[in-house]
Amino acid sequence: MEKALWYLFVGMRGGENRARIVDVIDEQPRNANQIAEHLAVDYNTVRHHLDMLQEHDVIEAGGDDYGKLYFLTDRFERHREEFDRILEAM
Repeated sequence: MEKALWYLFVGMRGGENRARIVDVIDEQPRNANQIAEHLAVDYNTVRHHLDMLQEHDVIEAGGDDYGKLYFLTDRFERHREEFDRILEAM
């Protein structure tokens, strides 16, 4: 998981937006539209980053397709300290 976190947030473009999305979801679960509005980022961009975060088991979705909410995974929470170190390095 630690390698995946470094890859997602430092090793490729968009890491800063993905980190911002994680912070927003950490505040409270939200759907893609709410995240886009909160961050003032294009909806399609947010969807792309959500897909990447889901693919690497950082977030998970709950609910139906239209209004599904995103949550941080338990696996991510176990590696929260590494995420914090990554943020310091950014």
